[in-house]
Amino acid sequence: MSGAPLCGVRVLDLTRLLPGPVATLHLADLGADVIKIEDHAAGDYARILGDGPDGVSIFYRCVNRNKRGLRLDLKQAQGREVFLRLVRDADIVVESFRPGVSDKLGIGYADLRAINPRLVYCAITGYGQTGPLAMAAGHDLNYIGFAGVLDQIGVDGGQPAIPNLQVGDLLGGALTAAMGILAALFDARRSGQGRLVDVAMSEAVLVHNLFPFFAVQTSGHVPARGGDQLSGGDAGYGVYATADGRYMAVAPLERKFWDVFCDALGRADWKPRHAARGTAAAALRSELAALFASRDQAGWSDFFAGIDCCVTPVLSVDEALRHPHFAARGMVVEADGVRQYAPPLKLSGWVFAVERTAPSPGEHAVEILHEAGFTVDEVAALQQASVI
Repeated sequence: MSGAPLCGVRVLDLTRLLPGPVATLHLADLGADVIKIEDHAAGDYARILGDGPDGVSIFYRCVNRNKRGLRLDLKQAQGREVFLRLVRDADIVVESFRPGVSDKLGIGYADLRAINPRLVYCAITGYGQTGPLAMAAGHDLNYIGFAGVLDQIGVDGGQPAIPNLQVGDLLGGALTAAMGILAALFDARRSGQGRLVDVAMSEAVLVHNLFPFFAVQTSGHVPARGGDQLSGGDAGYGVYATADGRYMAVAPLERKFWDVFCDALGRADWKPRHAARGTAAAALRSELAALFASRDQAGWSDFFAGIDCCVTPVLSVDEALRHPHFAARGMVVEADGVRQYAPPLKLSGWVFAVERTAPSPGEHAVEILHEAGFTVDEVAALQQASVI
């Protein structure tokens, strides 16, 4: 990778499924040497979650690219010793065990810090390393429900709607982890001291649930589901069905966009109704619904294409993948026999590439251990004992 900003950074990744692997995917795409460490049992069962070439899921292939693979039995004393030797030259360890599991294995933060004081150790869990719910199991739906986010998703009068984007896993487990890791890594490079990065997915979701949080403090109550300005309470910020059963995202929220929107439609009489709420918003919403139902999505898309007022079509994923804008930005790449997303950021002096396809279990064990100073005979003995 030309100019990769994390070139030379080594990551030992003990995570599986979605949050941790996506966090380390971001690091790997930026040039870090990510070693994906799996056990000898199921390993990362993302491999079998969904279809893909040769029986390996597209899911696994996409979130584990640019990583190397090592199988390691951490329950064996020899496996633990191998891991500790790898830690000596590592910059980052990422795990997603329940609190206390890594300590029982002898690879907790205190154990590893004694070997490598500059190590950044990131632990990703649902509810954090401490607190009454620290040991509770959970999934994304539980985290967003517990944090008050799910309560706000949906239409007025309806039940909470399950989002298709795993908000807790990705915003919390992946992006928050990556942010914490990079902050701790930066400090370790100047201070020589690493840190424990305690990431709780429920907390990451909680602190980004901003507008209901503000409302509780200003009005004393949480807005009704679908009733806040940005969740359906403002007719000028909503989704409207078109004549062909498709939808348009209509968001002329600011006054300047609303005025342009009204002028384009020849409805200057709507201008005073900007940011209407309550029954006034409901009446305006009915008029807007009737208007958008009079033309198909393609017609409305063409109509608003040259008008700067924040009205766009609601596309399906396959339509988004084909859109000329994403193509021009290089957001979809072909690798490992499947289409994959490119990283969500562009950095000057850096050209992203898929340098490695997602590893098979233990694919790079020999080269990784040789780099760590293990001899040919030692590696053979570890293989014979099913340690690697």
